[in-house]
Amino acid sequence: MPLVDIQSNLPASSFSEEFLKKLCSCTAAALGEPEERMHLVVQPGFPMMIACSCSPCVILSMSAFSGTDTADKNKEHSAKIFEFLTRELSLTEDRIALKFHTLQPHQVGKKGTVMSFL
Repeated sequence: MPLVDIQSNLPASSFSEEFLKKLCSCTAAALGEPEERMHLVVQPGFPMMIACSCSPCVILSMSAFSGTDTADKNKEHSAKIFEFLTRELSLTEDRIALKFHTLQPHQVGKKGTVMSFL
């Protein structure tokens, strides 16, 4: 059950339903997960700064049970996600930051319990 969260100073209009579907496909493929398991949230219009600049930018956080637990995996994920975001949002790589988090099943609630029990 991977969780993807984007924070951006771009307007909401930059994140259409089509964009979300493409992002879902991109991140699911990167993690080797079915799209049906992906959870995405986009938070547009934030006051943000990367490298002392308020130019358009994105910070993407990806949390998963096992797909983000090594540097080699995250290097592969980074390449795919950076390629997608630079293409779809017309951003340069220096305006994008990624964060990877490895979750444990007891840290994620679903269906009135935690994933450890599902």
